[in-house]
Amino acid sequence: MSSTIQNNTSFIFPQTNSASVPDPSKFFSPNLLSTPLPTNSFFQNFSLREGETPEYIHPYLIGTRKSSLSFSYPSRYSNSSFLYQEVKDDDIGLTVSTIQKNFSPIYDGRHVITSYSDLGVTLDYPATNLSFFLVRGSPYLTFSVKKPSHLLISTSYDIRSVTSNWSRTKFTIQHSNNQTWVLYASLPIKLSHETFKITSKAFSGIIRIALLPNSDPKYKAILDRFSSCYPLSGDAKLSETFCLEYKFEKKGSGDLLLLAHPLHIQLLSKSKSDVSVLDDFKYQSIDGDLVGVVGDSWLLKTDPISVTWHSSKGIKEESHDEIVSSLLKDVEGLNSSAIKSTSSYFYGQLIARAARLALIAEEVFFFDAIQKVRSFLKETIEPWLDGTFNGNGFLYDKKWGGIITQEEGAFVFSSDLGDGAYNDHHYQLGYFLYGIAVLVKIDPAWGSKYKTQSYSLMEDFMNLSIKSNSNYTRLRFFDLYKLHSWTVGLTNSEHGRYQESTSEAVNAYYAAALMGMAYGDPQLVSIASTLTSLEILGTKMWWHVKKNGKLYEEEFTKENRIIGILRSNKRENNVWVAPCPFCECEGMLGVHVLPLCPISEVLFSDVDYVKELVEWALPPFKTLGAENRWKGFVYALEGIYDNESALKKIRSMNRFDVGNSLTNLLWWIHSRGEVSDDE
Repeated sequence: MSSTIQNNTSFIFPQTNSASVPDPSKFFSPNLLSTPLPTNSFFQNFSLREGETPEYIHPYLIGTRKSSLSFSYPSRYSNSSFLYQEVKDDDIGLTVSTIQKNFSPIYDGRHVITSYSDLGVTLDYPATNLSFFLVRGSPYLTFSVKKPSHLLISTSYDIRSVTSNWSRTKFTIQHSNNQTWVLYASLPIKLSHETFKITSKAFSGIIRIALLPNSDPKYKAILDRFSSCYPLSGDAKLSETFCLEYKFEKKGSGDLLLLAHPLHIQLLSKSKSDVSVLDDFKYQSIDGDLVGVVGDSWLLKTDPISVTWHSSKGIKEESHDEIVSSLLKDVEGLNSSAIKSTSSYFYGQLIARAARLALIAEEVFFFDAIQKVRSFLKETIEPWLDGTFNGNGFLYDKKWGGIITQEEGAFVFSSDLGDGAYNDHHYQLGYFLYGIAVLVKIDPAWGSKYKTQSYSLMEDFMNLSIKSNSNYTRLRFFDLYKLHSWTVGLTNSEHGRYQESTSEAVNAYYAAALMGMAYGDPQLVSIASTLTSLEILGTKMWWHVKKNGKLYEEEFTKENRIIGILRSNKRENNVWVAPCPFCECEGMLGVHVLPLCPISEVLFSDVDYVKELVEWALPPFKTLGAENRWKGFVYALEGIYDNESALKKIRSMNRFDVGNSLTNLLWWIHSRGEVSDDE
């Protein structure tokens, strides 16, 4: 698979130079500022405000301070409403710095991001001559001491002992909290310790420090064996459809030891990777056990999925009349001039809602409805692409390299659901792409006219290569280690990156695949299909909570069937906006189902889990009646295993979510049958 999507002439929306967008030059080195920068990455906190909010880089919580870096093995806390891992200020494992510090007016002791990759980031501290290679999944914290320096390693706990081997290249550090850390040096080093700190004589070279899991001596031999080979960075390559390949740049001698989370292990088992899995070598994590993997090249094979315009099973002919009757009313109600919202998110939902009507019309062979839908889509999409939309519009932010919106004529960092902060772009742009894909399908001439603008929207969150397209950062939202997306952008986040609506993330990549199909772009179809599959697997792994699940604590698992907001360091059973104060469960289910479309079949393919989820969400809300617009998503899932009951409830509804319709719900219910489909 090529690293680039179909070669198109780049289109740039009008540029903006808002002072509200943070200045990246504070933490990124000058050589990186000439290219688009990541806005939703695993190390984003290191580039915002003072750069001191920690990030979780498996398996350690990494904190940056002026002239020092701390790393800790986080503790885990839980109850029935949330679970999280954190390190309190008096609970920090180790903090690394030097005794002498050479502050300069430019950096004043702060860190500098000198390089980054899909799976790693390098932080330099000019004041201390230290350079930290933070690679995801490394059980060792690795740093280079570039000039002879006296190291200072401090801790929150009493140091009970520091013992070394005969060559003074390996030291075992015992803490009063029963943690054991092992320090490896590339050259002999002389250490001395006091109650809360360790100092060294002048040293230059490589230092690696690792927590000994459970302080169990049997793991020390494993850490010893792989201590001489360290990773500098890691790249993830979408080498072929439904495959992802990791390539780690390494130095030193021997083999490379890293840690894999449960989804890695699941996907590695389907491939012929040249790696060895150390099943008994584990670190605990909020994402599940992190298991040792030996090898610098991983091949992850995901589940193939079928990206289709229509339902996979089709609709029985006897159900067509009911759908057509509803379709006529919904299509007749399309009126672009009646739309009051200027939000790219809610406007995008209305576009995608109309696009669904066109595809449903195709599926029930009622082609007379398509002409009005086409007119509506052109009227609603074109002003955004032409820059003539009143009250908002797409703008290009050169500071970070991406598309942001300008709602109500004055750029505000928190407006339009945080779009200017690079929040949720894949949600709102995904809705636009869905509408564009359908419009290109039914009106190819229109598609030719607006192709460059359409691809620009897609590339904002799905650019594969900065070298090939220097307008946008690489895969803005998709985390190539966790294998799902994060929504939050240039927002300093206490518990790291987070994502709420998994189904809207799935829709973004699914919509991009459909656009690739409409434009005859097999590369886009392949890449977007692979990302769609991975997003679905990540959702099933970490958001879908099964009754018999073992990933999360028993108390939390007992009370929850889906994660509301998933953060790097936290899991919450709430969502940002619930439809009412006492229907949180329904809100949590709804935000993980919308928009209801053919790919939802794959996302909710586990019927046993779907039944658990619906039974968890329905009981508290039986008294709310049909006016609750979110109920449609609950009934849609119920229709997977109890079609008759769900259909009866849907027929009684009179309110629907912004992007949903009675026609769409009837299409869903009537396409759960056994009719074959010829797509």
